[in-house]
Amino acid sequence: MIRLTELKLSLADVPVEHRRAADAPTETEADRAPPPHPTDALTRLAAQALGIAEGDIGQLQVFKRSFDARKAELLAVYIVDLTLADPAAEAALLARHAGNPHIVATPDMGWTAPAHAPAGLTPRPVVVGFGPCGIFAALTLAQMGFNPIVLERGRSVRQRTKDTWGLWRKRVLMPESNVQFGEGGAGLFSDGKLYSQIKDPRFLGRKVMQEFVNAGAPIEILYEAHPHIGTFKLVKVVEHMRDEIVRLGGEIRFEQHVSDVLIDNGALRGLVVRDLASGQTHELRCDHAVLALGHSSRDTFEMLHARGVDIEAKPFSIGFRVEHPQGVIDRARWGRHAGHPLLGAAEYRLVHHAANERAVYSFCMCPGGTVVAATSEPERVVTNGMSQYSRNERNANAGIVVGIDPARDFPGGPLAGIALQRALESHAYVLGGRNYNAPGQLVGDFVAGRDSQQLGEVEPSYKPGVTLGSLHSALPAYAIEAMREAFPAFGKKIPGFDRFDAVLTGVETRTSSPIRMPRGDSLQSTNVRGLYPAGEGAGYAGGILSAGVDGIKVAEALAREAVALLPNV
Repeated sequence: MIRLTELKLSLADVPVEHRRAADAPTETEADRAPPPHPTDALTRLAAQALGIAEGDIGQLQVFKRSFDARKAELLAVYIVDLTLADPAAEAALLARHAGNPHIVATPDMGWTAPAHAPAGLTPRPVVVGFGPCGIFAALTLAQMGFNPIVLERGRSVRQRTKDTWGLWRKRVLMPESNVQFGEGGAGLFSDGKLYSQIKDPRFLGRKVMQEFVNAGAPIEILYEAHPHIGTFKLVKVVEHMRDEIVRLGGEIRFEQHVSDVLIDNGALRGLVVRDLASGQTHELRCDHAVLALGHSSRDTFEMLHARGVDIEAKPFSIGFRVEHPQGVIDRARWGRHAGHPLLGAAEYRLVHHAANERAVYSFCMCPGGTVVAATSEPERVVTNGMSQYSRNERNANAGIVVGIDPARDFPGGPLAGIALQRALESHAYVLGGRNYNAPGQLVGDFVAGRDSQQLGEVEPSYKPGVTLGSLHSALPAYAIEAMREAFPAFGKKIPGFDRFDAVLTGVETRTSSPIRMPRGDSLQSTNVRGLYPAGEGAGYAGGILSAGVDGIKVAEALAREAVALLPNV
């Protein structure tokens, strides 16, 4: 096959999709049929680029589509894969265009299992955590025949959703079942973004996307440049993936908290597991365990550190959530095309290097979404962003955060970042009124350094509610200083971004894990054999896609190691 990039069409030449507003967790097969692409127009452009007749092209399929809004006439930009009517002519055609970066051979994006479990392999590998990383680690192990056991401290996705709404609607926090803990992980209550800047030479991200589609995700995620799923759809997708793991021989155990690890002579020998429903504790024998903990498993990080597992502090970011009317972002991003049904809600990405040498940037931007209560510990306030597949809520929101690092900002050991997070979240709880309200402030007042007394046109979406006042004490002084400088600079890039009544809500502290668990070439812990730190909690991912990719990599490494240790293999 031949891959062509940079095929450009005007927006008027692209068929409008009809399903963008659908947030339903289930769809009919007709709903999930691939939307129309301008195949004839793309075939014509591809033939021109290749210098061949349109009839010489056998089949053409869209691999990726994005939009270029840098000029007044917005363009749709396609990457396509095609075959020739005479496949034998493809090599010569590629040779003729050698050196052209926009005409290349289509890479092999298929996944092949690196190992297969022999029948009756014991003990079974264990996956701790059932967020994106744990799901894909367990699925990949199951596909290779390893029959993994999954231990998830939270509840199943349906019950977890009810528990999470309990905090948002009734101010009742379930410490083991919330935005952070439970089936689907922290990524469930998010925008469901499926793009990343990680290096992916093996196209494992494509496997992640295809598995999501197999489980019921919209087919569009396979070709959109910035794909997302949204919470409502993710619920059903996660359930289907769980069912597939079980069908292949895996086992999912909910409300199972790993309270200790059993290490013998530098090697894992088992886990101590507490059943949260009964309170009973038991030992689970295992030689290989994937630690897909997520970035908020603070008690588990503390336990691992106490047991001598290598852990180090790593940089992360702190800040606030900001909300604007989505229309402001749409007009700034799309210009006169704002509101076009093909484009949907616009996104942004911003960065400012402040005079105090701090970087301020947008994080986890959620178009047409809401700001959500994301704490997992009592009497603490944490914000995050979430949106549905349609992205049709009135506000856009994003974290506006400041990068911090251990040496400069939280010295004191591997767990010092956790202590800082907890201190900021506890203070936010006090500022909000000690009832899980979040402290808030208008951007204009924040920049001017005065308290906010009342809202303007922008209504905050955070539930249970927002308590207006001042955020100047919510973060360290250097972060406040850098952010006050950043907003006017951002307003020059996106007109209206620094509007007076845009709303800031605090605090955003769970941007990424504050620790990293070092691992070697075999992806095992550097000092405990059989322990595989993985995903965002271990410091090796930042989002659903990269966490899923890391879960696949770790599962492969575990499989190779487990098979290599068998006698006569």
